[in-house]
Amino acid sequence: MTALIIRRIILIIPLLFIISIISFIIILLPPGSYVETYVENLERTGFLMDESQIKAIYKQYGLDRPAVVQYILWMSNFLLKGEMGRSFIYQKPVTEVIMERLPMSMAVTLISLAVTWLLALPIGIYSALRQYSIGDYVATIIGFVGLALPNFLLALALTYLVFAKTGHAVTGLFSIEYKDAPWTVDKFFDLLGNIWLPILVIASAGTASLIRILRATLLDEKNKQYVTTARAKGLPEHKLILKYPVRVAINPLISTIGWTLPLIVSGEIIVSQTLGLETLGPVLLSAAMGEDMFLVGSIVMILSSLTVIGTLISDILLAWIDPRIRFDKVSI
Repeated sequence: MTALIIRRIILIIPLLFIISIISFIIILLPPGSYVETYVENLERTGFLMDESQIKAIYKQYGLDRPAVVQYILWMSNFLLKGEMGRSFIYQKPVTEVIMERLPMSMAVTLISLAVTWLLALPIGIYSALRQYSIGDYVATIIGFVGLALPNFLLALALTYLVFAKTGHAVTGLFSIEYKDAPWTVDKFFDLLGNIWLPILVIASAGTASLIRILRATLLDEKNKQYVTTARAKGLPEHKLILKYPVRVAINPLISTIGWTLPLIVSGEIIVSQTLGLETLGPVLLSAAMGEDMFLVGSIVMILSSLTVIGTLISDILLAWIDPRIRFDKVSI
């Protein structure tokens, strides 16, 4: 088990390095730069800058250097000092901008992931054990609708329904009076009154896909010989189902954490922009539109790393649940 985890971590280090390079290349691909956009906006207002002033801005942000040098400085500052550069739009360190929104983004993401599993497991098990029942058909319909319906459209529909029924507009994680207020019990309950809708929307697609995966796998496992043998020995049905076929059927679900986590995060970005949530979603969009390269690159690298981290978590959980994977001689 320990050897497996060590091997996985060793493989992750060069992979994260490659991700950082790709993230930096992506933000350099669009034509132009923040300085050019900044100068154009000033010219629209009638303020003209001479060449020396423009060169001074390029030098101030380090954009006058080759791309390779910019990347080396960016990564060295991140690894040695924990700095990711300075945001052009917000005029403060990128780390500070991200840390202002990251806690709420992680809270929404992790709660959505927990809700996804809490809903998918019982529904998927029931759907497989009661195949072709009314509940199975309902779960199937909900699954297909959840997969087909875009998150932003579901967010708009639910926001309208909540406002039409209650008069309360869910357009953020906090009400206006609590948005900049210090944390209190009232602010916490205000958060609970608003956070349920984005979590429900974000978890919908992941829940739908996990239900279909669990149902299909459990249908294959429940009729196998080891289940028949356990039933013949007199094991109670509920204990038999949970101990044998469900334990095997849950393996594919755990292996999907690698793509479920970034799927939820990407859904969180879209929903955040739609509902005006105080998370990284709106920050990423505004940074991309304003060509804030260091801010965009840092957020993209964080989101990309979630895929790798999610895969590591799924590998560790699989090794913990399935004894066959824990053998040191198994080739990983």
